[in-house]
Amino acid sequence: MTTALPVIVGLSCGLMPPDPTRALFKGKPLAYGEGNLSEAVSRAGGVPLLLPNLSDVVKLAGLLDLVDALVLSGGTDVSPQAYGELPLDPAWAGDPERDAYERTLIAAAIARRRPILGVCRGAQILNVALGGSLYQDISAQAEGSLRHRDWHRYDENGHAVAIAGGAWLAGIYGAGDVLINSVHHQAIRRVAPGLRAVASAPDGIVEAVERVDDEHFLVGVQWHPEWSGPGRAPGDPLFSAFIAAVALRRELQ
Repeated sequence: MTTALPVIVGLSCGLMPPDPTRALFKGKPLAYGEGNLSEAVSRAGGVPLLLPNLSDVVKLAGLLDLVDALVLSGGTDVSPQAYGELPLDPAWAGDPERDAYERTLIAAAIARRRPILGVCRGAQILNVALGGSLYQDISAQAEGSLRHRDWHRYDENGHAVAIAGGAWLAGIYGAGDVLINSVHHQAIRRVAPGLRAVASAPDGIVEAVERVDDEHFLVGVQWHPEWSGPGRAPGDPLFSAFIAAVALRRELQ
């Protein structure tokens, strides 16, 4: 009797630059993970492994040889420079260092045919890495938009999204409306070539993208399934379906 090998899932890190005023690790760069995301991957049967930001990009890309899939975590804004724009407001300048780090991971994962799941920022940087663009700020650039981020309500803020029939996500939640949390002020504007918008908010903002075929498994969701609360589409089925898809694709390679 053989025991199935565990599914190892690489998680992208949030990055903090050296800060001489910070009491913890004063003046040192930090690479960190958000605990709920790691727990969600673990509950789904995967083994979460944080992928540090290495200065040697060859070694950074080589980390994808150690994992079966990549999860791009949420966090700071994507820099408009990553999709050929200048910031409309200094507050939206984003995080170029993290953009470069995650774009290296994305390219390495695609080259190795590793499935990718992008969460919130992760969906945005996946779209940008493949040639798409973003709204730098939804409320400033998308007239009539919903309130997609509320600092005080945070992940209690939410709205419905309509999932398209035939999408991979529809196999989890069904086609039609589901209620999700909403903690973002940037969003996908121009969908990247090769990706397909498969969920949208009532105001038309893209809430999920996919490319699932023989060569690629790329899924990005704008919400945080690891934070799903009562009355919202549960996150665990999404992570379980992702881990199952990763395991199946590993067997077929």
